[in-house]
Amino acid sequence: MLSLSYDRRGLIPVIAQDVRTGEVRMMAWANEEAIRKTLETGYAHYFSRSRKEVWKKGETSGELQRVVEVRVDCDEDAVIYIVEQEKNRACHKGERNCFFRKIDGKRTTNPLPFEALQRLQEVLKDRIEKKPEGSYTAKIVSEGEDRVLQKFGEEAVETLIALKNSDKDRILAEVSDLLYFLTLSLTLKGIDLREVLEELIGRMK
Repeated sequence: MLSLSYDRRGLIPVIAQDVRTGEVRMMAWANEEAIRKTLETGYAHYFSRSRKEVWKKGETSGELQRVVEVRVDCDEDAVIYIVEQEKNRACHKGERNCFFRKIDGKRTTNPLPFEALQRLQEVLKDRIEKKPEGSYTAKIVSEGEDRVLQKFGEEAVETLIALKNSDKDRILAEVSDLLYFLTLSLTLKGIDLREVLEELIGRMK
């Protein structure tokens, strides 16, 4: 293990970043014991400055963070836990991440661009399961898988036409529709977008 540079209190800042969406879930502190327990157990451990003890994230709330990888910055004085947030709520206030407010105090709910597809799939899974009234996703799914695949095919053709015509506004609109139906089709097949992206990563040389 690298020789981490702890501060005078024996602590190092830790960022928890979601392996699926890329979003920053939370920031906390860890000491050497917490880092070692994280590596040994595969679950995120931190150090509580108020209680003066090591704690396992989610041990009481169930909001466990399974650690996929631990990364260290160039100066070895900060750490990132790449995590799977098991119940999708990292913040003790019930939010999906701790950074749900902007600097002016107003709430922000919009995902960043790199989160968009994974967050979309989360919404689609919820719509398919709960079938809320007025949901387009619930409606199109109720018409059957063949209908969803038909729409995917139609959007693929419309995307090709937009690309051929070099119409940027139409390209943006049609590709967005295409990605929606692609994600919906994968979701109905039980395929997570993460699996597709990992396959793509595996092809990078």
